[in-house]
Amino acid sequence: MKCPHCGHEMPDGYLLCDKCGEEIQIVPDFEPEIENSITETLSTLVSSQEDGESAQDAEGEDEMVPGAGKKIRKPQVILALAILLLAAFISYALYAYHIHTVDYQINKAAAYAQKGAYSEAIACLEAAYADHPEEAGILFLEADYYYLQQMDNYALSALMKIIDTENTPRYAEEDVEEAYGKIITIYANQKEYGLINELLRACDNERIVSMFQSYLAMEPEFSYVEGSYAEVIPLKMSSNTAGTIYYTLDGSKPDKNSQIYTSPLFLETGEYTVSAFFVNDYGIESDIVTKTYVINLAVPNAPVVELYSGEYAEATMIAVEPAEGCKTFYTTDESEPTADSVPYTGPIPMPLGKTLFKFVNISSEGIASEVTTRTFTLRLRGAIHTETAVTNLVNRLVETGYLEDASGKNPRQSGVLSYQFSSVLRVEEEDYYTINEYYDDGTGLLSRTDKVFLVQVYTGAAAQLGYDEAGEFMANLL
Repeated sequence: MKCPHCGHEMPDGYLLCDKCGEEIQIVPDFEPEIENSITETLSTLVSSQEDGESAQDAEGEDEMVPGAGKKIRKPQVILALAILLLAAFISYALYAYHIHTVDYQINKAAAYAQKGAYSEAIACLEAAYADHPEEAGILFLEADYYYLQQMDNYALSALMKIIDTENTPRYAEEDVEEAYGKIITIYANQKEYGLINELLRACDNERIVSMFQSYLAMEPEFSYVEGSYAEVIPLKMSSNTAGTIYYTLDGSKPDKNSQIYTSPLFLETGEYTVSAFFVNDYGIESDIVTKTYVINLAVPNAPVVELYSGEYAEATMIAVEPAEGCKTFYTTDESEPTADSVPYTGPIPMPLGKTLFKFVNISSEGIASEVTTRTFTLRLRGAIHTETAVTNLVNRLVETGYLEDASGKNPRQSGVLSYQFSSVLRVEEEDYYTINEYYDDGTGLLSRTDKVFLVQVYTGAAAQLGYDEAGEFMANLL
C-alpha cells in the first residue's frame, strides 16, 4: 500500500506513514452495482442540463429529452439521488465503524508508539477502551507505554482497573493473574514491599496469593488453640513463608529485640500469654497475634529416701521409694537433677566419704517435683585403703594364674586388664570393696567387662561377686 500523501510504500495495516507521518484515511469502496447506477444517473443528468431542455408533464406523462435518445423520468432522478445519498451514508458509516474498532485503534497506537509518540498512542488506547472496556489487552498495552516512559504510577493505575473486583465487566482469571504479576514487578523494582503485602492481603484469590506469598507477611499460626489444658503442651508457631518469628510469654508487646522462635515452647504448669509477630525476608512485619494458655498440672511428690542424712560406719544401700507415673533421677556433684541426670534404677551403694545426693521425680508430662536432698558420710574405721585393695586383688589374680603378671597381661587375650575401685557393698554381713575389671585392646580405650571383684575392707581377702539362688549377693573367694 502506498501513502496517498508522499507515495511511500508502507506495510499493510499501517495507519500512519512511517515516512511523512500523515494519517491514512481508510474509506470502504462502494458496491459495483451501486457505483454503476450512480454513474449512469449522473451522466444522464449532466447531458440533460447541457441541452438546456427540461421535461414538464402537467398530466403526469413522461417527456422526451431532445437529443438524448431516451426519456428522463422524475422517479428515476429521485431514485438516483437517493441511491447516491445512501451510498455516501453507508460509506461514512463503514468508515466511522472502522475507526472505532479495537484493531484500528491499537494499530494506530502502535504506529504512534513506533515513532515515540506515546501520548498520542495512549490517547488512541483510551478511545478504544471507552468503547470496549471489556478488552484487558488495551489496558496492558497502555500500562506498557506508561512504563516505557517511566511513568509507573500511571502504569499501575491502568493495571489496577483489571484487578478491581468492582469493575464491570470482570476480566478473565488469566488476565487478572498477569495484572497482579506486573503490579508486583513494578512494586518490587521500587522496593515497595509493604505495598505488595497490602495488595496480597486484600486479594481474595487464593491461587494468586499462593503464587506471590513470599512477599506476604501473615500473622504466625499457633499449633494449639488458646484455653486451659491438663498437660504440658509443646506449642509450635509457623509462618506462611521464610522469615523470623519474634515472641514474648508474659503478654508484653514483642519487637525485634524479643525472643526468636526456633523450636516448640513447652508450656508447663501456669498461665502464659503468648504474643508473636512475623517478619518476612523483605522486612515486612505482620500484625501481632496474642493467645492465652492456662496449664493445670499436678506436681508429683518429691522422692522419698528411706535413709536420713548422717554418718554411717558400715556399707549401706540408699533406696528411694518409687512414685507412680514418675521416673527418679539423681546427682552427686551438687548440681540440680533433671531428666538428663543419672536415672535411679535400684538401691545405690553409699560412697566412701561425704556425698551430697539430690533426687527428683519427673512425671510423664515432664513436670518435676521438688528436690529431695540427703548428705551421707561413710567412714569405715580400720579399713584398708582402696588402692591397697586393688593391689591385693591383682596379686591374688596372678597367684591363681588368671593374670600373667601385675601389668595385667593374661594368657587368653592379647590386650591388658586393669582394675578400679567402685563402691562399698555389704555382702553376707561383711563389708567389701567392689572393684570393676576393664580391658584395653591396645588402643588406649577401656571397656568394662562383666566381672566384678570383691576385697574385704578389713582383711584384704579377694573374692568374686556372685549371686545365690535367691538372687542375693555372695562372695566367691579366689
